[in-house]
Amino acid sequence: MLTQTTSRVLEPADLDAALAVLDREPVANAFVTSRVQVAGLDPWRLGGEMWGWYEDGILTSLCYAGANLVPLCATPRAVRAFADRARRAGRRCSSIVGPARPTAELWRLLEPGWGPAREVRPHQPLMITDRMPDGVAPDPYVRRVRKDEMETIMPACVAMFTEEVGVSPLAGDGGLLYQARVAELVGSGRSFARFDADGKVVFKAEIGAVTDRACQIQGVWVAPEYRGRGLAAPGMAAVLRYALTEVAPVVSLYVNDFNTPARRTYRKVGFQEAGAFMSVLF
Repeated sequence: MLTQTTSRVLEPADLDAALAVLDREPVANAFVTSRVQVAGLDPWRLGGEMWGWYEDGILTSLCYAGANLVPLCATPRAVRAFADRARRAGRRCSSIVGPARPTAELWRLLEPGWGPAREVRPHQPLMITDRMPDGVAPDPYVRRVRKDEMETIMPACVAMFTEEVGVSPLAGDGGLLYQARVAELVGSGRSFARFDADGKVVFKAEIGAVTDRACQIQGVWVAPEYRGRGLAAPGMAAVLRYALTEVAPVVSLYVNDFNTPARRTYRKVGFQEAGAFMSVLF
């Protein structure tokens, strides 16, 4: 019998209740929802535990605890319970990321034991759109990356990740996990790029998280020597067209608030701010 308020690790039988919580914020929760819809709640398949917070016996808040620690639809009381559980377990994640308000509170509670972080990004605008832009034509040269182009796209992915996160994805396991993730996106037709005459990647982006309600564009990158040439907006428009016509009715992304050129590009393609994320990087 559940007490009035309690937290516990969810089990496969809790899947419908967990999906109902995730569905309350389909855009903000798309990253975790996409994984849960594919893998369920079995920790081995999911790549981490899903913690649940119950009030009056009803599941109301979640926290994904895997490579990332992600509070979802988390009330202040739930955040405190998740912080207690995280402290007891010890830090096993490489980042805390999620909607800004609960993530900030979670980090406030964990920082005394888990700090200092390598970097804290307290305000990352969450941007969404559900339509193609009027004034930006999609780049006709942006296309799906083929499976036989893994060796070509991989250096661009590594460069983007290193530039964005500040550490190489090849550290630790030699990049095996990261390469598997890139291969998964390429294999599922969700990796897009423009190549120059020599076959070098000049623009790339992926459709990362996918649910039937929303999807998330990630990994947007222009080769340094091609920056300032107006490739980003048409490239994004091309990926956006794929996303809206083939994947989901709403497309989202989140961006660092200090990345002024990227925010300008996304606004130009029709994305509007609809909230904020926060990231704590270790």
